Amino acid sequence: MNSKTVFGPVPSRRLGKSVGINNIPPKICTYSCVYCQLGKTQKMIVYRCVFHDPDRLVEETKTKLINAQSNNESIDYLTIVSDGEPTLDAKLGLLIDRLRPLGIKIAVITNSSLLHRIDVRHDLCKADWVSVKIDTLDEKTWRKIDRPHNGIKFDVMLDGISSFAKKFTGRLVTETMLIKGLNDDRQNIEKTADFILGIDCATAYLSIPTRPPAQKWVKPPGEQALNQAYHVFDDRGINTEYLIGYEGNQFAFTGNIEDDILSITSVHPMRKDAVAGYLKKAGSDFSVIEKLLEENKLKVSEYQNEQFYIRKLPVI
Repeated sequence: MNSKTVFGPVPSRRLGKSVGINNIPPKICTYSCVYCQLGKTQKMIVYRCVFHDPDRLVEETKTKLINAQSNNESIDYLTIVSDGEPTLDAKLGLLIDRLRPLGIKIAVITNSSLLHRIDVRHDLCKADWVSVKIDTLDEKTWRKIDRPHNGIKFDVMLDGISSFAKKFTGRLVTETMLIKGLNDDRQNIEKTADFILGIDCATAYLSIPTRPPAQKWVKPPGEQALNQAYHVFDDRGINTEYLIGYEGNQFAFTGNIEDDILSITSVHPMRKDAVAGYLKKAGSDFSVIEKLLEENKLKVSEYQNEQFYIRKLPVI
């Protein structure tokens, strides 16, 4: 059991303070995504295996919680997130059962590829919060981006997501990784948004590559494309947020206006009148925005004749 098996606590925009549980050895997965920060998948499988003893993982987690308590740190979630696909773990359901007595909510982040399996859906239904990956509704694009194992069928995978969404009683969120020139065009985004609308998730997250990807040619979309994607989702009534890498103070007014603006615009584009209202409330003016624009930390984007401010995307 090494330090990368159970780690944290780490801050998470989605989950507050989280202790991570890495239940899959690197890098065993059902996909070999072009944007993966861990590099190319070393072993692609679609069958479930036993990788770690759940009791050992639980004991390691208990140690992390004791250390956090001694440092007066509260933990919001135990998050099962791995160096591969966590649902490949045949003991996933048992692990969740063994973690449950610790009294902390349990989250799982999955790439959705095995949700067609009844046993996988059964295991995931034991969690409190589940994130499912939906990068595109176009099969050719899916193959280019996620590079799935040949045993995974696109339509079957999508049906699995829908079946899980109907049964799951916890908090369901989605994550869509946007890649420049692959799935960031309006038609692609609209189809993805329509599917996500149909599964009634709590929040849809739009993410971009922020760390060196498996394939060097992978680039994040521009600010205009990302702004358009947000509004396509939002116009459908989907609760939508960005995940674009800013590790700032979320939403709360902290006294540092620049940090607050960057934090908010890394989650939602801010319309010009909303920015003006925020600055007035903070006792400031647009000189702050002009400074952030000059420093290339903030960008202006247009959508339906409205001006929006969005945090400048990272260069990878």
